[in-house]
Amino acid sequence: MKTRILVTLSLFAAIGAVLHMVMPPFYNGMKPDMMLVMMFIGIILFPSLKNVTLLSIVTGVLSALTTTFPGGQIPNIIDKIITGFVFYGIFLVVKKIAQKVATATVLTVIGTIISGTIFLFSALMIVGLPGGVAFTTLFLTVVLPATLFNGGAMIVILPIVQAIFKRSNLTTITE
Repeated sequence: MKTRILVTLSLFAAIGAVLHMVMPPFYNGMKPDMMLVMMFIGIILFPSLKNVTLLSIVTGVLSALTTTFPGGQIPNIIDKIITGFVFYGIFLVVKKIAQKVATATVLTVIGTIISGTIFLFSALMIVGLPGGVAFTTLFLTVVLPATLFNGGAMIVILPIVQAIFKRSNLTTITE
């Protein structure tokens, strides 16, 4: 793995962690996961199996360290690893148009729904949902708003990242 790619992916994970920490909660301590957006950008810009593996694990651990969901550490790790690979699989299907903001936004929406579903299901199975709240309630009050928020964030963030890459002559081609 090239050092430049590793540093860039680390920056994406760190920016995602900071955004995750400062994001206010929506409902019952749950909040939109900005780390997902940064993970998805990393996968879109540096699509390779080893990059996805590394980024998914790091994002899962950082997300677990910054979660406000009671008992959400293990579900966060499970969620990010599975979501990273599912997103990568979907990305490979539409790879030729995935650099476009509209396509990346649709992928982000799909990825966020997958992530939220996996997180809630694994939390339900491992620690239970807080306050006896139903899965559907959390899905409707947290996952769907987070999906819209992450989609909007992708619309704003991806063009900025692409412009920075273009101006600094950085390529997104993997080894």
